[in-house]
Amino acid sequence: VISDMNEDMAAGEALDLLHGAAFTAPQKIYAGDYDAMANSDIVVITAGLRRKPDESRLELINRNVALFKGILDSLKPSLSPNTVVLVVSNPVDILTQLAVSQLGLPVNQVIGLGTVLDTCRFRSLLANHFGCAATDVEALILGEHGDSMVPIWSSATVAGSHVSSLPGFTQEVGDGIFDFTKKSGAEVIRLKGGAGWAVGVSIREVVEAIALDKECMLPVSSLQSGELGIKDVCLSLPTVVGKRGAHKVIAPNVSDKERDLLHKSEAALKDVWSQVA
Repeated sequence: VISDMNEDMAAGEALDLLHGAAFTAPQKIYAGDYDAMANSDIVVITAGLRRKPDESRLELINRNVALFKGILDSLKPSLSPNTVVLVVSNPVDILTQLAVSQLGLPVNQVIGLGTVLDTCRFRSLLANHFGCAATDVEALILGEHGDSMVPIWSSATVAGSHVSSLPGFTQEVGDGIFDFTKKSGAEVIRLKGGAGWAVGVSIREVVEAIALDKECMLPVSSLQSGELGIKDVCLSLPTVVGKRGAHKVIAPNVSDKERDLLHKSEAALKDVWSQVA
């Protein structure tokens, strides 16, 4: 079911997708309202005002919270006790925590896309720079999906070898790639008006993990309860994702510097949350 305030646009998107069903899968695709979502296994919320090129994700809080609360109020009656809600709208960590607080679902069934997209961008840009296959790169970005995101260099590898073994790698080069990763969303917005393809791939990764009960580890945003000493805030740590959402948060092995940066990310998000809670 595709739903949008612009009913014609939702109907058009549904029809366009339906036209491709013969080459993809014979699922039913249609437009509808909140009632049509009743008893869905997964609800993905992407609605929200787009970020301006020079605007941080956290600055969106003042423009998006009221809109998001209205969506949650409309959605809540259609949810079943087993529905998993995936929040994509930005600022995703704050809005995920808002959804946790308002929907009344078990905490594990409300997750945010978090740094899944940032991690995908990071791996892809590292591979592009060093001329290797992006699927061979394992490198995480954790914490906030935003300005305080943290690259976990200590465990970054390419085909099993630490990223520092790549010819031409220096920490200065690596930091430059991470800095471009952090700015990439704004750059895509500047160039074409909004991000679409990579975020779509990232959403698919999470939805398939839930729908197929893959129990794969992804850096989704969820309400933290103590791993690495982080709690009472939604941010991204490695999380086993499957049926019913977040199964378990795994405390990664990180350097002291990385741990300190993750706590700074926690503090930044808590500061914003205190203004909207």
